[in-house]
Amino acid sequence: MAAHSLSLSLPTRTPLLRRLLLRRGIVPPSRGLRCPSSSAAAPPLPRRGALFLGAGGTRQRGAVWIRTMSSSVNSTAVAKKEANVEPLPFVNDKHGGIIIEMTTPMDPQVFSASLKSALSKWREQGIRGVWIKLPIGLANLIQSAVEEGFWYHHAEETYLMLAYWLPNTTHTLPVNATHRVGVGAFVMNEKREVLAVQEKSGVLRGLGVWKFPTGVVEPGEDINLGAVREVKEETGIDTEFIEVLAFRQSHKAYFEKSDLFFVCILRPLSFNITKQESEIEDAQWIPVEEFAAQPFVQKHELVKYILEVGLAKVDVEYAGFSPIRIKSAFTDKQSLFYMNRRDLDKASGSGNKISPGL
Repeated sequence: MAAHSLSLSLPTRTPLLRRLLLRRGIVPPSRGLRCPSSSAAAPPLPRRGALFLGAGGTRQRGAVWIRTMSSSVNSTAVAKKEANVEPLPFVNDKHGGIIIEMTTPMDPQVFSASLKSALSKWREQGIRGVWIKLPIGLANLIQSAVEEGFWYHHAEETYLMLAYWLPNTTHTLPVNATHRVGVGAFVMNEKREVLAVQEKSGVLRGLGVWKFPTGVVEPGEDINLGAVREVKEETGIDTEFIEVLAFRQSHKAYFEKSDLFFVCILRPLSFNITKQESEIEDAQWIPVEEFAAQPFVQKHELVKYILEVGLAKVDVEYAGFSPIRIKSAFTDKQSLFYMNRRDLDKASGSGNKISPGL
């Protein structure tokens, strides 16, 4: 009742003054005190650029106040976004690109935000190629990378490599390895018997066909060492590498990859055969005439040519390719260069012979 009585006892001019001040945004409405007319409209919000009194009676503009609130909200959003960004471990490659090498677990959402931030920065810096190496234990991050535009480049037993091209142009990143390297061994003893095997698996399984020992060169293995290893594994025979006699290239041979097959001639150092139980059905020294008489050899041109170049090396002066070790001007690594050393020495003169270097 006291408040109601006070409302009735206000001078007539007081509500009019209060309404005017409310319209100008100078004073806030008070609880329990209303204008005489209960149907009066609520005072409008300050117009853009309208003046009002701030704290301490300071004159401020409504637009400034609204903009300040907006900036505060945006700053909070940016701070929250940056809080979810972590630096990604990376190294620079030799061609001006970036290789992200993930080794420790990371939340996929944090990884996605961190990747977006890093790509934006690298794009501004003019970086073009970006790679991500993900170990198999971090396979949960693959989707985040793919959603950013990364594609599969290649995979090994322990990791997946993804690639991305930042410029809006056709990428010039190197493709994945295109070839598999295989070896075949021509080994003949003094009795003119060739070392031959029958396989337990593959297209020749159970056909009784004798073939030369063959296999695939392992990663980081030299061709000459791969040939010696394959003969030892399949037959137990120790050998010495002599030359690469020839090679064959084919395409779409294994998982759509091309294939390089090197025919090597080896000198036997032992003669007692111990076959590989897991892969070899039988292994023997076969007279070369008996080996050549097989219908399979007559029909299969690759085996026929292996036999021909092998016999040409033994009986005639056929020169194959023997390796020499060479150095690079760019790294400390050495590699093997295969060439016809005999004819090169002949062409260069006896005074300029190249040392084997092996």
